[in-house]
Amino acid sequence: MTRKTELEELFLRNKPVRLIMALKLGRAKYISTLSKETDCTYSHTVKLLDEFREMGLVNFEKEGRVKYITLTNDGRELANNFEVILRKFSRMK
Repeated sequence: MTRKTELEELFLRNKPVRLIMALKLGRAKYISTLSKETDCTYSHTVKLLDEFREMGLVNFEKEGRVKYITLTNDGRELANNFEVILRKFSRMK
């Protein structure tokens, strides 16, 4: 599977886009908070975040027993691009 195909399969779905956008809004977040904000199960959120990390889009930072998730520069750039696309679609309605 090519990198392009991987990205298409990942980001042409609703929950991954919602997850990236939730990370864009604000500071580092817990996985459980992200799963609630995106209406996604905890295990699915972890799976998506692991894929994001493999692609270099997020960082996991552990403080004590808690993992915080933050966007990398590439992740922020992707989230900004999605924001532009989402704005365009909202104007079309």
